[in-house]
Amino acid sequence: MREESFDQSVRRLKDDDSRFVACNGFDVHYKLLGSGSPPLVVLLHGSFLSIRSWREVIGPLSRTATVLAFDRPAFGLTSRPVPSPQSEVQYSPEAQSDLIVALMKKLGFDKAILVGNSTGGTLAMLTALRYPQHVQGIVLAGAMIYSGYATSQMPPFMKPFMKALTPAFSRLMKALITRLYDRNIRGFWHVKERLDDATLAAFRQDLMIGDWSRGFWELFLETHHLHLDERLKTLSIPSLVVTGEQDLTINTEESLRLANELPGAALEVIPDCGHLPQEEAPEAFVAVVESFIGRVRS
Repeated sequence: MREESFDQSVRRLKDDDSRFVACNGFDVHYKLLGSGSPPLVVLLHGSFLSIRSWREVIGPLSRTATVLAFDRPAFGLTSRPVPSPQSEVQYSPEAQSDLIVALMKKLGFDKAILVGNSTGGTLAMLTALRYPQHVQGIVLAGAMIYSGYATSQMPPFMKPFMKALTPAFSRLMKALITRLYDRNIRGFWHVKERLDDATLAAFRQDLMIGDWSRGFWELFLETHHLHLDERLKTLSIPSLVVTGEQDLTINTEESLRLANELPGAALEVIPDCGHLPQEEAPEAFVAVVESFIGRVRS
């Protein structure tokens, strides 16, 4: 049976409220909800997930503010073009930060509150540091600041070798992710039974469409140490750190450290919850984010 193409998968998987816009070389899949009242709230999902991760909170939050959620490059229904000298396509953290601001502007917004979970939190902080004039506040939920995506570094001498062998390495990465995906995603939850099989299958389907491993490989190649721990003390915008009390992916102690070191940050610890508070405790998550929005407005 012939494998379904990326475009065919997108046509099958998109929702009635899905929208697409060309931005920085990507065809970005996004949803925009709300009445248009400020501030804009931008939701940034974590790695291996998609816009689906906000499904329980985007509606409730849109009653308070205008909410934008989109699939990050290499994930979901956003296109996954291969970089070339002739294109503007890049998968680096900085390029993803550029994309956040470019997408905001493309849709008519100049400033936003960034709400990031996991690696989405990494990008929220990076964007606030690089574009302070466009960021009104940040919410960092289980954010990778002291470990993981924010600190991973490929030895520079290895990169040319790995790029030259891209087909082989991307196939190997595809095999590993395919084999370990379900177990790793379930590890984000404190109570595993809260992640039903249908939702897990949907997340898996969002990721594994078209030549999905090539896009993820490009993202992996561009990962490098961001030194956010050295730079975060320069931030002077409203900030909220959120952690699940049982987060094992980003140890709760890291989030407590972040709340202590980030100037003026508030802290919310959500009980009975793991790495994805918007999934396991959506009502509590909405409540703390709504309170933060009110703080920024005032």
